[in-house]
Amino acid sequence: MSVKAYEEKAGASGKPQTAGAEARPGTPEAGVAAASPKKPEKPETAGASGVPGVAERPLVWMDAHLHVDLYDEDERGPLLERAFAHGVAHVVAVSMDLASCMRNAELARRYPGRVHPAYGWHPEQPLPDAETEERLFAWIRARHNAGEPFAIGEVGLPYYTRTEAEGGGRRFDEAPYIRLLDRFAALAAELDRPIALHAVYEDADKACALLERHGVRRAHFHWFKGSDETIARLAARRFYISVTPDVEYEPDIRELVRRYPLELIMTETDGPWPFEGSMAGRKTRPEMTADVVRHIAAIKGLSAEETAAALLRNGRRFYGLEGADG
Repeated sequence: MSVKAYEEKAGASGKPQTAGAEARPGTPEAGVAAASPKKPEKPETAGASGVPGVAERPLVWMDAHLHVDLYDEDERGPLLERAFAHGVAHVVAVSMDLASCMRNAELARRYPGRVHPAYGWHPEQPLPDAETEERLFAWIRARHNAGEPFAIGEVGLPYYTRTEAEGGGRRFDEAPYIRLLDRFAALAAELDRPIALHAVYEDADKACALLERHGVRRAHFHWFKGSDETIARLAARRFYISVTPDVEYEPDIRELVRRYPLELIMTETDGPWPFEGSMAGRKTRPEMTADVVRHIAAIKGLSAEETAAALLRNGRRFYGLEGADG
């Protein structure tokens, strides 16, 4: 699928969509749903979580994986400003391709310390040609040489594309995707940058092997799903995961949260990907991560206030945002 088709399915075309038969969990391609209902014009509070004995203090958290540039161009600024006004301290703006990287770099310049960009090539699309790949890597190196803050991402392996092809009896050559991820892992290690990964189920083990090969220290498996053995492997390597609003209604994600160390968890929306449950029919916004905080708190048996503080601390530590405002 072309990047243009990917963006159109994700809602960047200005024609909101809901997830249909082709929707793939963990990627933004299902699109955005209808407009969201009105939100209270004040930050979320710990007491709003329903946890007994918690004072009404503002919560602060982050969206560690957001496709900002897949929203309509005239919507991006208001989306971010609303999020920052409602308790979101930072968003990590992940990229699809070189053009997406450039848009996210501009957003980071407009919102310094608030929007943290991640540069890469999303794996659930055709691979770049050789010239485009070289331009992308040269562009990322130029940002590093300029001393700009950024991560590598979204990069990984095409689990949904591969399994869809194999399920239809078609041959799928994964080797070029593994080669590209290997190159991104090597770059992350060389530049000592965090890397945000799209690698689920058995693909997470393949990604782990590449990270270990290059000695990558900071790896973030966004919207992770996997076996007990893979969960244990990631935790042992001190790799991070992030949790989306589907923690409200997905038993496997709730069990993952129960088992995974709190100090290695972050919150995300993967917006504009739409969600079900209480969020059905609502456009995905970064402030929805407040609900993720509450569910994680309830699963871990902690207050919303201490959970929000821990999750924000995790995200800031991982992405090097400790000294950032917000």
